[in-house]
Amino acid sequence: MSFLRWVSDRILVDGLRELEFFGDSHLGDSRRKTNEAASVESIASSHGPNAMGIYTPDSSCYELLTVIGRGFDDLMTVNLARYRPSREYVCIRRVNLEFCTNDMVTFLQTELHVSKLFNHPNILPYRATFISDNELWVVTPFMAYGSAKDLICTHFADGLSELAIAYILLGMLKALDYIHHMGYVHRSVKASHILVSLDGKVYLSGLRSIHSMITHGQRLKVIHDFPKHSAGGLPWLSPEVLQQNLHGYDAKSDIYSVGITACELANGHVPFKDMQATQMLLEKLNGTVPCLLDTATIPASELTMKTSRSGADSGIGEGTSNRPTNGEPSMHPYNRSFSPQFHNLVEQCLQRNPELRPSAGTLLNHSFFKQIKRKASDALPELLCPVSPNTSFESARILNPQSVLEMASDLEQLAIEDWDF
Repeated sequence: MSFLRWVSDRILVDGLRELEFFGDSHLGDSRRKTNEAASVESIASSHGPNAMGIYTPDSSCYELLTVIGRGFDDLMTVNLARYRPSREYVCIRRVNLEFCTNDMVTFLQTELHVSKLFNHPNILPYRATFISDNELWVVTPFMAYGSAKDLICTHFADGLSELAIAYILLGMLKALDYIHHMGYVHRSVKASHILVSLDGKVYLSGLRSIHSMITHGQRLKVIHDFPKHSAGGLPWLSPEVLQQNLHGYDAKSDIYSVGITACELANGHVPFKDMQATQMLLEKLNGTVPCLLDTATIPASELTMKTSRSGADSGIGEGTSNRPTNGEPSMHPYNRSFSPQFHNLVEQCLQRNPELRPSAGTLLNHSFFKQIKRKASDALPELLCPVSPNTSFESARILNPQSVLEMASDLEQLAIEDWDF
């Protein structure tokens, strides 16, 4: 390795050191390291500037139970784990820093910086971050209901109820309003980044793609950066982000993503999902607007037969494909009616002109949310029935191999890698 490369890696890893949340995490054992790994190990004995969580930054305090996901070019492993002092179950994201490129380490620096900066009840908290061997460990609460995408994939193939969506969108918009006031654009709003805890609380994750609108102490009117590693998130991105022209984009681009996510939650799938990137861009630039699929947007003639999930309408004005019902009563899954307020909220979010879209704070006062009468923690678990949260291991004091296998089988149904802890 060249000296310049070693210095560059050292600077990047030292940057991660400054972002470690908690106090002393000295591991106490001696290990033979390469130059890069030695730089990583120095982080483990550093002191973070403040404490934002309650968990000890020491790998010996965590019992890794099973792998529930992978990602980040296969350099990240997500484990279900138990925090030994409290016996609480958590998720641990372990990133192998030894094989991360400079760009990847910079990516992690940004994520950890904003997660440390943010403190909001609807943003997924990072309970601890520290270095163990050559791995960055990020500890977050385990979300028993998984993500909103998990709910759609496993139980609500044709979309959630309007009231459940109202609770979910309200929590997401509160988080977005906070993020925008802090001077950031989220750039990755979608159902897989909306998590629901055991007690029905809604959390927004996906901080990995976030971008600051503040440079040298000045708040920019627009930014031009295109989100890295965003190939899978193109359907949710606004036209102005995809267009990448001199006009740039601002926080209103997230509002467009809110509208797409609302369609995703209501219809059971994301608009534009089967389109090539070029066609998707043309559709968005030409003003094609997705919509909620119900009796107000689907012709009555198409509501007389069941619709195959594989041929479901994308929500951008395409027809549905029918299939025989094998003698079952003819019942189209979208033979339903959403409220005019819900339709109006989606229409406002999906305005082609970003200046015409309301802010997250304005949307919080939209009439759509007047149907909410209780706290999400009280109402959402009821609205998500018959979904059962993943709690079969909550009462277990000692997990045997068989129970771990059963647990892993349950968790395989969740799109863990999309949670973007």
